[in-house]
Amino acid sequence: MRDQEEQSLKEAKRVEKRAAEEAERLAKEQVRKKAYLAKERAIEEAQKERERKRSEKRAAEEIEQLARDQARREAYIAREKAITEAQEARRLKAKKQSPE
Repeated sequence: MRDQEEQSLKEAKRVEKRAAEEAERLAKEQVRKKAYLAKERAIEEAQKERERKRSEKRAAEEIEQLARDQARREAYIAREKAITEAQEARRLKAKKQSPE
């Protein structure tokens, strides 16, 4: 009977030890899972921040491009006007110099 009691006691200790190991394993797994989720969240937030900055940069570049296009159009119009005025001035000068 003593053997049986010792066997039962050893079995109870083994079960208790397994339960403690399982609880420890679950706790470690939970810590790993929380760390993984925190890391994923940080990566996601960093990606969102990079995308926001890219968006802002694109918007600023688009505004700059529109301003450059506007300046180019205005310069073209000014050149065309100067050419037209010069041609008109030459025409008037030629008209004054030619005998009528």
